[in-house]
Amino acid sequence: MTDVQPWQLRAAFARSLSDMYGKEVPAYTTLLEVSHAVNADVVATIGADAERLGSIDRVTAERHGAIRLGTPREMAQVATIFGAMGMYPVGFYDLREAATSAAVPVISTAFRPLEAEELARNPFRVFTSMLTPSDRRFFSADLQQRLENFLDAREIFPPELMTIAERAEADDGLSRTDADRFLELATAAFELSREPVDRAWYDELEAVSAVAADIGGVPSTHVNHLTPRVLDIDDLYARMEAQGITMIDDIQGPPRWEGPDVLLRQTSFRALAEPRAFRMPDGTVETSSLRVRFGEVEARGIALTPAGRAIYDRAIAEVDERAAGLDSAARTEVKLEVWRREFPTTEAELAARGLAYFTYAVENGTAVPEPIVYEDFLPRSAAGIFQSNLTDDGSKDATQEGVARDADWMSGAIGRELSDPFELYARQSEASRQEAAATLGVSPDELLAQVTAR
Repeated sequence: MTDVQPWQLRAAFARSLSDMYGKEVPAYTTLLEVSHAVNADVVATIGADAERLGSIDRVTAERHGAIRLGTPREMAQVATIFGAMGMYPVGFYDLREAATSAAVPVISTAFRPLEAEELARNPFRVFTSMLTPSDRRFFSADLQQRLENFLDAREIFPPELMTIAERAEADDGLSRTDADRFLELATAAFELSREPVDRAWYDELEAVSAVAADIGGVPSTHVNHLTPRVLDIDDLYARMEAQGITMIDDIQGPPRWEGPDVLLRQTSFRALAEPRAFRMPDGTVETSSLRVRFGEVEARGIALTPAGRAIYDRAIAEVDERAAGLDSAARTEVKLEVWRREFPTTEAELAARGLAYFTYAVENGTAVPEPIVYEDFLPRSAAGIFQSNLTDDGSKDATQEGVARDADWMSGAIGRELSDPFELYARQSEASRQEAAATLGVSPDELLAQVTAR
């Protein structure tokens, strides 16, 4: 008997993880409080327009987590755990290439619900990164072998958890007793371990990359950040700094401007120095600190089509070239100039030019386009957040050839198909267009022509 459906398990896990993370990282609780205050103020100020890209209940409950793993085996295991909660791998992100100033030797995907109805029930996502030990730009053959031996010997996810997760996938849910045990074991798997860290091994990996050390230098994994969604990220940034919490230097992604919000804007407070036990070469245990966990927050906009995304990528590349070495304020001015030149200032023009995805509601005998919220991530922004929270850039030998990794490779490694986010948005938009056209008694092409003509 399945008393708890996958979406209910997902919602309960998101709450459990948030409670755990708040206890471990008190500044995260502050981030939540400020996020809720900002959202309440936005709703009070602009009313229904605040829910243009999702109800306030959804926005308040929304979280995305981030974890880092070491091997395809661990990725396949976590895919089963997330699959139990109705979350599946979507998109491929190569942070090795997206990182501009630091060594970030990981590739990533994101586990999330696929259907709009499931996202509306609970939109929990987990951005999941995997180390690339075979990439010679970062790891020598000797270090690769020792790193892989270390990773192969550890067990992050206990067999009992995997058994329950497999049962949940097979039965499309769990009994109440199994659900409670699943939540207990799954939450514990992402807690920060108190086991002493091998100082010499950690330092050797950290010389290559702090991200590599965080993944392969410890016998477990943990949540690196748990991200709430906010309706005014600029206001949140100012409020957090006013409370004495140090933020990173920039808000990643598009600028704040007079046009439609698109894709994703992200920022974070800086990684915190947290006490950790270290086992020294002589066997003694000493207490020091590590900076690996930070508090990210995000503001989501409209999902762009491939044509719209091409404009975005081109705009970001121009900003990076022109704003290199500039401070945050000057960089923002460059970004605004580029955005005003490249992007339409209205949703109607985005729709007319086929740059963004929309669904279609029928109101008073007319099809009204409604924007589809962007549910995914941006590799350059993710790499930017990673880089901004590192204390050292690490090392990367650009003379070496990188190992090829793509979505097909990731799919084969974890044994599951990676969905293409563009295809998911297009499918949602097309289904809505067909339904609206049928309601109005016109062809889908006629409906689209009527919409874009207004």
